[in-house]
Amino acid sequence: MAPSNGLVHRWKRQSATEATTTALETSTESLKQKFDEEVRYVATKTGLQRWHVILALLLLAAGIVGFCGWCIWRFFKKKRPKDKKKKDGRMDQDDEDILVDNIEEHDVREETEKVRDAKEYLGKLQYKLEYDFNTQTLNVTVIQCSELPALDMGGTSDPYVKVPYSETFDKTLVFAVFDYDRFSKHDQIGEVKVPLCMVDLAQTIEEWKDLQSVKVDDQYLGDICFSLRYVPTSGKLTVGILECKNLKKMDITGASDPYVKIKLLDRKGKRIGKKKKTSVKMGNLNPYYNESFVFIVEQEQLRRVNLELTVSDYDRIGTSDPIGRVSLGYNRKGAELKHWKEMVENPRRPVIHWHVLQDPEPGDDDDDEKKKEKKDKERKKEGEKKEVAPP
Repeated sequence: MAPSNGLVHRWKRQSATEATTTALETSTESLKQKFDEEVRYVATKTGLQRWHVILALLLLAAGIVGFCGWCIWRFFKKKRPKDKKKKDGRMDQDDEDILVDNIEEHDVREETEKVRDAKEYLGKLQYKLEYDFNTQTLNVTVIQCSELPALDMGGTSDPYVKVPYSETFDKTLVFAVFDYDRFSKHDQIGEVKVPLCMVDLAQTIEEWKDLQSVKVDDQYLGDICFSLRYVPTSGKLTVGILECKNLKKMDITGASDPYVKIKLLDRKGKRIGKKKKTSVKMGNLNPYYNESFVFIVEQEQLRRVNLELTVSDYDRIGTSDPIGRVSLGYNRKGAELKHWKEMVENPRRPVIHWHVLQDPEPGDDDDDEKKKEKKDKERKKEGEKKEVAPP
C-alpha cells in the first residue's frame, strides 16, 4: 500500500531539518576547531596560557560592542525631534524653553561684544601734515580729537596731545593723547602712529585716524655692560659702568634720561654703605658712561653680599622710574652668578660682561629723597615739641 502524500511531505521536511542540523553542527565544529587552532597559535607565539588568550579576545570583543553601542546612542541623542504642535497650535514647552535660552544667549553675546568694542575704541584724532621742500621742514598740525573716553571721576577728560619730533623720514611720527592730572601722573588715553616713509609729503595730508591703545613690551628692557675688579689685599671692589644699549623708552618723546645706581646689599637685602650713581645721559637709549665706583668688601663677605645695578629714567619733577636691574652674587643664577665667580677667581683683573636687564622690583626707586623728607619731618616735629615744652 503506497504512503499518503502527507506522510511523504512530513518525511521530506524531517529529512531536510536533519540535514540542516547536521550541516550546522558540522559548521560549528569546524569553526570551533579553527578557533582552537588560532588560540593555540597565539598562545604559542606569545607564551601565554590558552585561557589568557581567550580572556583577552573576550575583553576585546566586549570593548568593540560597547564602543559601537555608545556611538549608536550618541547618534540618536544628537537627533532632535521635529517641532510638535499641541492641539491649540502652540509648540511644546521644551521647544519654547530651548528657543528662549538661545535668544538670551544671543543677547548676552551681543552685549559682551558691545562692551569689548567700547573698551577698544578710544576715540579719533584729526591732524594735518605739510612739508616745505624749500626749508626742508615738516609742519604738523593737531586739529581736533573726537569721542575720547572719560577718564576723570566727573565723566570727562582733560586731553592734550604731544607730538614727538622725528629728524629723519625713516622714523615714525607719534601723536600721544594724554589726560591731564594736576596732582598725579598723566594718563595716556591712546596714540596715533604715522610712519613717515608711508606718507606722500608732496601734497598736504589731512585725515582722521582712530586712537590705538599703547602697547608696552615689558619683556625686553635693554642691556648693560660693566666690569668687576676685586683686590683681596685691600678689599676694594671696583665697578666700572661702561655703557647701555636698546633701553626701554620711558618718556613720551620716545627716549629716556638714563643713569645707573649701584648698591651693595647683605643677605637680608639691606644696603651696605652708600649708594653710587652715574651721571644722567639726557635723551639717550644707548648711553656711554665709562665711570668707575669703589666699594670696600672683606674677602670672606663675598659669599654673603649682592651687588645690585639699577638703570633708572631720571625725572626732574617727580621720582625716577626704574627701567631694569641686574643683581650679582653667589645666590644668583646664570650669567649673574658666572660674572661674580669669574671676578672672585681672577683677582686684580677687570672682568667685563654684558647683561640683559631684568624687571625691577616694586618700590625700587630713588628712596634717598623719601628718607630725607622723613628725617626732615621728624626734625620738624622735634622742634615743635621743644617750642611747646614749658621753661
